Amino acid sequence: MTDNGGYEVPYPRLGSRFDEAEISLLTSLLTSTEGLSQGPLRDRFEADFRDYVGSAHAFSMTSGTVALRLAIQLLGLNPGDEVIVTPQTYNATIQPLLELDVRVRFCDIDPNTLNIDVDVLRTLISPRTRAVILVHYGGLPADMDEIVRLSREHGFLVVEDAAHALGAEYRGRRPGSLGDIGCFSFHSTKNITTLGEGGMITFDRDDWAERVLRWRGNQCDGIYRSLPPSATPIPPVPQALYPELSYTHECVEVRYAGTNATMSEPAAGVGRLQLRKLPELTARRRSNAGQLDQTLAALPGARIQRAPHDVLHAYHLYTFFVDPESGVDRDRVVARLRELGVEVWLRYFPLHLLPEWRRLGHGLGECPVAERLWFGQQINLPCQPWLGETQIKKMRVALEETFSEVTA
Repeated sequence: MTDNGGYEVPYPRLGSRFDEAEISLLTSLLTSTEGLSQGPLRDRFEADFRDYVGSAHAFSMTSGTVALRLAIQLLGLNPGDEVIVTPQTYNATIQPLLELDVRVRFCDIDPNTLNIDVDVLRTLISPRTRAVILVHYGGLPADMDEIVRLSREHGFLVVEDAAHALGAEYRGRRPGSLGDIGCFSFHSTKNITTLGEGGMITFDRDDWAERVLRWRGNQCDGIYRSLPPSATPIPPVPQALYPELSYTHECVEVRYAGTNATMSEPAAGVGRLQLRKLPELTARRRSNAGQLDQTLAALPGARIQRAPHDVLHAYHLYTFFVDPESGVDRDRVVARLRELGVEVWLRYFPLHLLPEWRRLGHGLGECPVAERLWFGQQINLPCQPWLGETQIKKMRVALEETFSEVTA
């Protein structure tokens, strides 16, 4: 044991690395006389991100949660609409749906990838389906070609929560450009970070770009569709200073109020540097994951996660499973690994079983695969790029010792 959270191999709270490049940039920005908001670094970061993902538009946000909220606003959902979602993700992925009068349908997951199971998805599609919101769990892309094919056949939109998926590839393309809308997080734990918080939304539609820019810049949505002249004009407005019709015309409708979701210049500048380091950071994650796979594949009672041959896993999360047929107790494995100095997390609790969703009629038995895996089989281990070879070796030895004990 050590002072680092009590673990020799802690589950890192930082998913990437900083070096002198970030420190130099921040020093330059903080000692300059330029403003720290709405400057050129934000525009350059967004341009770099567009190029990386392969989308027509990319707009930075203050968090991935805000990006997801705006993505759901773009769906234009109405009362009675249905949205199909994954239960295996962080609650922010679908939290805004709690505020809308829509029917949420949880789609069970594939027992290997932990992404939504396309066969189950087909059974949930109805004439009221307006969107599917999925996650590329842990950085392993979902079966996007088939999901998008179904979306075009049935007329719904696809939102990718790609918060885990920077560095991943799907059949030569990158998450965030595979569906209709992509959402990314740059939280401290993610594959790159913009000083602890930050996000990005990506898509191709020009009309959506106009709306997102309004929302991000504290403007309302709806009033720009139809602005009749005011029946009771206000005093004359200097047009050179205030040319917008909103000062002299009537508001017809406000559906969504805007917010200030502007990423700061220091955050955007760090984001550009981190994006350049992404190949190196991802390679390190894959190396760590490969070593863990090698150990676990040889242990009776363990099952590793296997990526399809035509995708590249980003390994934001490293996941493996205990084999229920072997009689191994998952919780005993977790407890023993912790005793041996390896911090273990279980991510994520099935969303349909959270109290806010149980309140709306969801419950046990709705997603039996997700329930079976989370409560009895899946385990997440650290694989972040700054883990040293000594720590990786420590994990491998701890795994061997643990499984030798629990299978004895």
